[in-house]
Amino acid sequence: MTRPTGDLFTDGGETGRLMARLDWAETPLGPVDGWPQSLRAAVRMVLSSRYPMLLLWGERFTQLYNDAYSALIGDKHPDALGGDVRITLAEGWDVLAPLIVEAMATGVASWVPALQLLLDRAGYREEAYFSVSHAPARDDEGRTVGVLTVCSEVTEQVVGERRLRLLRDLSVGGDGRTVDVESTCVRLAEAIGGHPLDVPFAAIYLRDGALLRRAACVGGEPVAAALPATLSTGQEHGWGLAAAAGGTTTEVAGVERWLTLPAGPWGDPVGTALALPLPSAEAGQPLGVLLVGVSPSRGLDEAYRSFHALLAQQVAVAVRNAQAYEEERRRAETLAELDRVKTGFFTNVSHEFRTPLTLMLGPLADALNDNEHPLPAAQRERVDTAWRNATRLLTLVNSLLTFSSLEAGQAHSQAREVDLAGLTAELSSVFRAAVERAGLRLEVDCPPLPRPVCVDPVNWERIVTNLLSNALKYTFVGRIRVALTADDEEIRLTVADTGIGIAEEDLPRLFERFHRVQGARSRSHEGTGIGLALVRELARLEGGDVRVESRIGTGTTFTVALPWSATGRTAGPVAEVDGIGGAARAAAQEAIGWLADPARAGASAPAGPPVRAYGGEDASRHARILVADDNADMRAYLARLLGEQGWQVQTVGDGRQALEAIRRERPDLVLTDVMMPEVDGFELVRRLRRQADTRTLPVVVLSARAGGDASVEGLDLGADDYVVKPFAAADLIARIRATLHGARSRGDRRDDSTPDARGGTTDAHGGAPGRQDVPAGPPTGDAVATEVPHPAPDGGNVGYAHDEARRPAPGQPAAVDEGWTYPSQPTSAAAMRRDVRASLEGLDVDPDTVADLLLAASEAVNNAVEHAQRPTRPEVRVRLRVADGSVRITVRDFGTWRDRRPAMDRGRGATLMNAYGDVRLMSTAEGTIVTIERRLPPPP
Repeated sequence: MTRPTGDLFTDGGETGRLMARLDWAETPLGPVDGWPQSLRAAVRMVLSSRYPMLLLWGERFTQLYNDAYSALIGDKHPDALGGDVRITLAEGWDVLAPLIVEAMATGVASWVPALQLLLDRAGYREEAYFSVSHAPARDDEGRTVGVLTVCSEVTEQVVGERRLRLLRDLSVGGDGRTVDVESTCVRLAEAIGGHPLDVPFAAIYLRDGALLRRAACVGGEPVAAALPATLSTGQEHGWGLAAAAGGTTTEVAGVERWLTLPAGPWGDPVGTALALPLPSAEAGQPLGVLLVGVSPSRGLDEAYRSFHALLAQQVAVAVRNAQAYEEERRRAETLAELDRVKTGFFTNVSHEFRTPLTLMLGPLADALNDNEHPLPAAQRERVDTAWRNATRLLTLVNSLLTFSSLEAGQAHSQAREVDLAGLTAELSSVFRAAVERAGLRLEVDCPPLPRPVCVDPVNWERIVTNLLSNALKYTFVGRIRVALTADDEEIRLTVADTGIGIAEEDLPRLFERFHRVQGARSRSHEGTGIGLALVRELARLEGGDVRVESRIGTGTTFTVALPWSATGRTAGPVAEVDGIGGAARAAAQEAIGWLADPARAGASAPAGPPVRAYGGEDASRHARILVADDNADMRAYLARLLGEQGWQVQTVGDGRQALEAIRRERPDLVLTDVMMPEVDGFELVRRLRRQADTRTLPVVVLSARAGGDASVEGLDLGADDYVVKPFAAADLIARIRATLHGARSRGDRRDDSTPDARGGTTDAHGGAPGRQDVPAGPPTGDAVATEVPHPAPDGGNVGYAHDEARRPAPGQPAAVDEGWTYPSQPTSAAAMRRDVRASLEGLDVDPDTVADLLLAASEAVNNAVEHAQRPTRPEVRVRLRVADGSVRITVRDFGTWRDRRPAMDRGRGATLMNAYGDVRLMSTAEGTIVTIERRLPPPP
């Protein structure tokens, strides 16, 4: 029994209902009642499927399809029902026709996995892709009268994979190497240009200050002509570039106004573009703009926009990498140029040093060797010290000259055949006295080699000398062994010690120039840091290399290997080696200076005529001074110089020994070098200031580190003074005397602060000279101009003088009246803070008040140093007065201020001072006086 006609479309969903209402009599298929059974069966199959299916029946390819297929043809549905597919898909019929005709003609099914098809289903000519199968459809007699099409859209898959290929091409690009920004942008443009279906045209703009500069372009000459080459970031040009440069992605419509560019699979004109910011590492500051054309065959949906955003990010990453590469390359070129300049400078300076050194060493050697007019013992010691250190300076100059020549590629090996075993043994023996004096054993094992070796004997001397010096510096017990061996392949020099060893993590950098192993115990802190680097460079210059093995606490072994193939460059008799050994002897003599001299430790220098120094009669004439320096010649010189002043001098070789000596017996003053092994000078000051019993021990720091930063660091740590080498003897003595004098004055004031002194009926000092009572009542105006009675010496590198502390008569409130004179230099503010803080110790002054006053006074001293022009006296005077519940600090200079005003400058300094006290400024004919006063809160 035949089912009713209406039942044919019952299971067809929305499309089935539309088909049921359609007047099929108006179509080539005729009324439904007349349809053959085969057509009915095919329709039922199509409508019941959830997969997109299309049935074409008859010569006019009448269309019948299901709900799933209707979604594929967009707004062509429902008009396509019962219509001719050649009309419905007219824009794509040239692609579809061969497949459909073939299936009907041959009766053989076909399948295309990704058929590109032009569709006009959304108001524009769309690029779409389908997986399509065409199978013949037969009537009741078995004749092929139609085609059954089963299809699914794969547009997103095909387009997505294509876009991923573009992003991958951008990330890889070229040969994988990072190059400069310009080349990178060209490469990026080439990669983008290979994907015109997704990016019809593009341009990369990079920020150049306030401008956007076009770095690359995709799309040929028409695009380049339509786009600006440069424009201001604040100037909009119609392409949305300025907005994108500010961080906003901008859609640009109506592109055809400036550019006619066919694009897409079917050559439709581009009508839309996007300007996207190229994100940088700094938020809100794009590094440029990526301008891209939108394909006319793809809708600008969320997926397309997301692709463009990823594209901009990928371009930005590549550009940022290129910029970082360029910056690194510029930095490397700058460093290389600095290296070349430095090398040239060292070469020139080293050559310039040699002439005065020759004129120093010659007369000094003549004086030491003059038997007709022998020097007195004291003068001989001084001349010998000068000669040894001039020789050391020549060795340093030669090392720098050699190293600079190696760096510049100008060093050459003056090779000749030598008895390498004999030369090595001779050079090693030069160090025997120094090694044995250090309590070590020197073992030399250099048996004759089978044949002479062709090397530069000067270079070999430097290699052996540096390795032996290094071994002696870091070995404290045991032995140093020098061995020379050979086999069929190479000659090996081995220098092994039983020293402190080197940590494994430090070994890779051991041969780097200027590298020092931090915190390593050594006999001396002296050295340039190029010794081992020089060994490696010289070994390579001779055709070999150097390696090292070491373990902490066990020792270190250096091995220099020279291949026979690199040392057989000449033939002939073995040359006599003349003039060799001077560098080794100088290095050995320097090494002896690292060793402690027990005979000198704790001894006072012989009395002699004192060096004239500023300060007058020294009340601390018999003070004990501890000298800490790792250079033996410097220790001997300071002991002699200070001993001539009548001071008792004890010398030690480093900060650790200084701490031990201070624990045994406290000196009156410590004079310490900064750069010493184990415990350096700064660490010594730090440890002394942490201990209550040494917190007030006077310390004067000696250093070759010139400059304000170094001296401020020392003074802020608590040093009493900072003296830069080279120094004048009179200057050093004046500074030590002033420091001792100031320490004694502070000690006197602390004695006055005891209960007996404050509550008794007599002056604790019995009316000591230089001390006077402070009258009761507030300070008068005249007190502002009260001067410190000690004039500072002329010249720049001076210390400060210190006025006596004053106390009131018994029964009066505690008071202070002290003054100091400082050199007009930036470090004086730190020295002033230390002195004023020490003077306020023991008084009942709130620590916060002290800190406020010190900040204000520091600003006043800094102003005096910076603003006082053409001073008649190169000094700054500071007075501290505490009386009747107030603290007053006056700061006086002796110059003309650059900006003299009735009131203080309203900048940060004046604001800071006014915040911490009542500030007044007084101009005088001689200079400017700043007064800072602060009332103290009443005692509880």
